Amino acid sequence: MQICKVKNYQELSRKAANLIAAQITLKPDSVLGLATGSSPIGTYDRLVEMYQDGDLDFSQITTVNLDEYKGLPGSHEQSYRYFMNTHLFHRVNISYANTYVPDGTETDSEKCCQAYNELIHRVGPADIQLLGLGHDGHIGFNEPSDHFEDETHCVDLTETTIQANKRFFASEEDVPRQAYTMGIGTIMRCRKLIVLVSGKDKAAILKQVIQGPVTPEVPGSILQFHPDCTIIADEAALSEMDL
Repeated sequence: MQICKVKNYQELSRKAANLIAAQITLKPDSVLGLATGSSPIGTYDRLVEMYQDGDLDFSQITTVNLDEYKGLPGSHEQSYRYFMNTHLFHRVNISYANTYVPDGTETDSEKCCQAYNELIHRVGPADIQLLGLGHDGHIGFNEPSDHFEDETHCVDLTETTIQANKRFFASEEDVPRQAYTMGIGTIMRCRKLIVLVSGKDKAAILKQVIQGPVTPEVPGSILQFHPDCTIIADEAALSEMDL
């Protein structure tokens, strides 16, 4: 595990974008594993700038997203498909047919998860998987548990996650209670992981992820076992560690 300490969120975004850009340049038909949430927005903005400057070509890229809320169509403003369209897909020359997000409209959880697993087996594993880190240590929507899930599964969101996400919805009642997410095994089979962590409020959990025991009660702690994992974190997020 490599720890890359940066001054602030802007530098974090530049570093992550540069790593992804290097992957695209070296392998134009790369498979990119993508994440949503506030952490990667700056990274996507920087990648769009590189594309607009003529430095990046997304035409051969395939993407697979970590997760999606169960029950939300891609047209819903809080769906992760809508997020990706807004922040990246509709701003670069990627083939929309090669961008994949779990189908939030599929009510049959087993059917949805099986379909996404088959897709990942066909196109993956991802050359680079981008990750954020939840306040309870979750990666994707892999919440604290008594075991690590292997592949795509349907998750009952914890109260912590619901509270963290309610700011995006009109009311707490509107926040979906379930989500489809890649499993820990799928994430760990990706060739390279980039984890983005920003802010003082993530300092305590980041310390557990990096220095604590590996346990499904802190899902992100499994990253200690990945052979090529880079955590890009700002000074605030690393403030509880001795670096």
